[in-house]
Amino acid sequence: MVEAELFAAALGLQQPWYVSGLEFSVLNKRLDIEIDFEPGSLFPCPVCGTPSKAYDTTTKSWRHLNFFQHEAHLIARVPRVACPNGCGTKRVEVPWARSGSGFTLLFESLLLAFCREIPVAKVATMVSVHDTRLWRMLHHYIDKARRKVDFSKVSRVGMDETSSKRGHDYITLFCDMDERKLLFATEGKDMATVGAFKSDFEAHNGCAEKVTQVSCDMSPAFISGVAKEMPKADITFDKFHVIKLLNEGVDEVRRKEVKENEVLKGTRYLWLKNKVNLTQKQHGTFDGLSELNLKTSRAYHLKINFQEFYNCPDRESGEACLNRWYYWATHSRIAPMIKVAKTIKRHWDGVLSWFDSHLTNALLEGMNSLIQAAKSRARGYRSNRNFIAMAYLIGAKLEFELPT
Repeated sequence: MVEAELFAAALGLQQPWYVSGLEFSVLNKRLDIEIDFEPGSLFPCPVCGTPSKAYDTTTKSWRHLNFFQHEAHLIARVPRVACPNGCGTKRVEVPWARSGSGFTLLFESLLLAFCREIPVAKVATMVSVHDTRLWRMLHHYIDKARRKVDFSKVSRVGMDETSSKRGHDYITLFCDMDERKLLFATEGKDMATVGAFKSDFEAHNGCAEKVTQVSCDMSPAFISGVAKEMPKADITFDKFHVIKLLNEGVDEVRRKEVKENEVLKGTRYLWLKNKVNLTQKQHGTFDGLSELNLKTSRAYHLKINFQEFYNCPDRESGEACLNRWYYWATHSRIAPMIKVAKTIKRHWDGVLSWFDSHLTNALLEGMNSLIQAAKSRARGYRSNRNFIAMAYLIGAKLEFELPT
């Protein structure tokens, strides 16, 4: 039958497998491709590889790539072999699907590509399967791919938390700052997450003592975790988190001052931007407020002047700039900004380490955005395990070794 030979060639079937029949239903929008094997064929034992004849068979079915707009299914008699070497009676592995899956390898490859871009629940609806089957498939391939990754060359690591659900539910991400990929993700944002990373890191040929640079925020949990688990690493405090700290100080000044001066109402985002990013209308408002000698305006100028620190050519000039700024901030008589300055003083070396490492968490922030966008499109995930799986799928650059 010519049609059977064509489908066998398209499926890449080799001896002893062949297409024994085709059944097409327009009403059910379904194509069944029946597969069988030649009588007397030998199959390798799944345990030791010894060739044996079929002991018995069971008919099994797998979902395959659609045939135009119709669902396609492979249906085959799958034999068991009784191994003469004492391995017992084992079901043989078929070349078009992995053991235990109801999908062909090509169909799983397509599903993985879909799940990177489209919420899993929506993919499940598109292909008419329950989403739990897709999550089982995703966990299988992600776990399998992660078992093969090698972290032996990793020496610079970034870490940051991202929210997994509303409230105070987080996962922490650890990235290779040179290869720009996700290394590890785990629940929580406490000191234990760094310990969990170290265990996973060393399980994949990484060496914690070879980690020379770590980028993170000023979280005491992260600082303590790095000191304990990666004692030879220098911490660089991410500059975006430092600027965020200054923005929070400016906003605290504004919130206190607006109670006494209503002219500040509705100006919150004006003070969070750099002046070059203001609109023409905002420029006019900003210039008018600047003439009033407001505490908020003075706090804003402290923030803007601090940013010049990152434009210094080297650590020595950077430290001189930071000393001048610290003196100005602590003599400003603006309590929130004095508090920020003292926080920076406590983390002085980590702030100055930027001139040695030039590390920022921009990679992690970008990855967070992609992960949060995926979570938003999916309207959340049922479990942190699923959320972590999606983080790996998006950011880990895993190799799944599936046919294309």
